[in-house]
Amino acid sequence: MRLVSWAATDAGSVRKANQDACLARPETGLWAVADGAGGHQAGEIASATVIAALAQVAPGGDAAALAAEVHRRIDEAHTALRAEAARRGRDALVASTVAALVAAGGRYRCLWAGDSRIYLLRAGQLRQLTRDHSLVQDMIDAGVLMPEQAERHPRANVITRAIGIDGERVALDETEGEICPGDRFLLCSDGLTKTLDAAIIADLLADRGDPADGSGAVSPVDRLIAAALERRASDNVTAVAVAAG
Repeated sequence: MRLVSWAATDAGSVRKANQDACLARPETGLWAVADGAGGHQAGEIASATVIAALAQVAPGGDAAALAAEVHRRIDEAHTALRAEAARRGRDALVASTVAALVAAGGRYRCLWAGDSRIYLLRAGQLRQLTRDHSLVQDMIDAGVLMPEQAERHPRANVITRAIGIDGERVALDETEGEICPGDRFLLCSDGLTKTLDAAIIADLLADRGDPADGSGAVSPVDRLIAAALERRASDNVTAVAVAAG
């Protein structure tokens, strides 16, 4: 099955620095988004460290083998970020979310920590494949907060899991499934999902021609980021789209 992908990132309409990073390696069957946290350039260092580690994943094997290699590389990044934080001082934070998609043999696996997300658009229906590791998501699950209240909550930016914090080995959640022709996956940072609702994301992610075939159509990630910037995105915005043909 042919997989075509696009990737783009932008600092957004308010922030000067971009602490997001992304990876698109269709030849390997691996795509990822990382959203860094920490002051004094620590966020940029954190997301870049995660993406650089994932860039070392070698092609070959099925989706399960690729996912195992992603785990190993993220463990390496986790160790490196904890060491960097220790070097900076006891209260330093050098951490990053990660959302990674692997695809091989007609199957996909999603691996993630934090609130960067992966969506699947299939037959016009958008479905979130990941579950946020965040304070507001925990409150929603406990029934004390409604989903529509989450984005306006004063602690909406608090994540409960990330690469570089807590423990010797990071815990990644994982889900898997079959890839169908026409599927479109979206990996994105929370700067996108806090600016665009699901209906807009589904519409902009939908097929409008394939830029890779010379049609000249605007890529889905360019459409998504442009829409976020039009709405004055207050955070960095990153999108990676993968289309199965």
